[in-house]
Amino acid sequence: MHSEHLGILLAMAPEHRHQVLRALTEAEREELETHWKLWARPEQLAPEGDWRTWLIMAGRGFGKTRAGAEWVRSVAERDPNARIALVGASLPEVRAVMVEGESGLLAICPARRRPVFEPSLRRLVWPNGAQALLFSAAEPESLRGPQHSHAWCDEIAKWDNASERAVRAYDNLVLGLRLGERPQLAATTTPRAVPLVTRLLAEPDETLAITRGRTEDNAANLPPAFLSHVRRAYGQSQLGRQELDGELLADIEGALWSRALLEACREAAPTDLVRVVVGIDPPASAGGDACGIVVAGLDSTGRAHVLADASVRKASPERWARAAASAASVWQAERVIAEANQGGAMVASVLRAANLALPLRLVHASRGKVARAEPVAALYEAGRVRHAGTFPDLEDEMCGLLAGGTYQGPGRSPDRADALVWALTELLLGKSAQPRVRLA
Repeated sequence: MHSEHLGILLAMAPEHRHQVLRALTEAEREELETHWKLWARPEQLAPEGDWRTWLIMAGRGFGKTRAGAEWVRSVAERDPNARIALVGASLPEVRAVMVEGESGLLAICPARRRPVFEPSLRRLVWPNGAQALLFSAAEPESLRGPQHSHAWCDEIAKWDNASERAVRAYDNLVLGLRLGERPQLAATTTPRAVPLVTRLLAEPDETLAITRGRTEDNAANLPPAFLSHVRRAYGQSQLGRQELDGELLADIEGALWSRALLEACREAAPTDLVRVVVGIDPPASAGGDACGIVVAGLDSTGRAHVLADASVRKASPERWARAAASAASVWQAERVIAEANQGGAMVASVLRAANLALPLRLVHASRGKVARAEPVAALYEAGRVRHAGTFPDLEDEMCGLLAGGTYQGPGRSPDRADALVWALTELLLGKSAQPRVRLA
């Protein structure tokens, strides 16, 4: 179908357009399926104007990947000299999502204009000569040297930022974005307040175009059961606002932890941990708050690592005790630290009943949760704590604890954060905080 015919079709009223579509041959329909402007929502199309960076920051299932892939396809088909960088969190993810995924470049291109994928060279070559190379953001130096006219960066908020790796990868990419008359970069991501996203949002308005959106914006292409489940499960929680509504959550003024601080402390846990403990903040009742269960370990240099958030919501004493025992077993913990203000004897008995054979330390809180958290927050500022992964519910609570004794995070009480505080206090501030070899 010629472009002028497509323009006429797009201008038709929906009912007339459907009549024309029904009259097409099967071959014509197959060709029509790949005309992105016909099927895309307006917000999935590249904005007008002389932008340098197009940031698509939206909820899960919005159609970000398809929008990024279609933009790359339009660049490649329009410019035989295009040299495009495809950058993701890792090379396997670039290949699985950006190239070979359901909304990836190979799937969206019509057969006669589909690029040839050369995995050994990490390269896509279109019939007209345009090329795209695959890069991992985890290897910033691989982007030092190559030149490009365009780039597509996918899920930039999940790029590994240990040792500022994500920012360095982006900087090397931008410094090589110097081919052609109008270099451009598209970045697709679910929002998180990581340094790289903050950096992009600070770009001048005249060079930055931002598209925002919610999961429900793509309801026509998502199973109703999925939409119903995730909205019911996450609703207007902080996780739901971020992952579904595409909202970039800002830090609360006066919070003990900032999201940027937590992002900066992500690092894979070492294999030579010398101590592992489980912190528990038991609920007052089975139908009340969550039972905070957090696993943390200490390495030989005296640095602590948060390993897991095994907390459970609205659990009976037997259920949360089993969850704590399971976490201790999985991580080979040497001690369990549990707050005993809500009935010390009961806490001890339910843990013993769950076959928890490890040494148990019952701690009595003489200060409020925020006051207990303040010295632990100082350990983060000093670089003595690392997170071995992302723990959204726990971190939302941490960012809701305010200096001065108030809590403005999700839920009624920061139970997960309190469990974290007990575990890290044991490892770094308690009498037994000195590293020692843990027997197998």
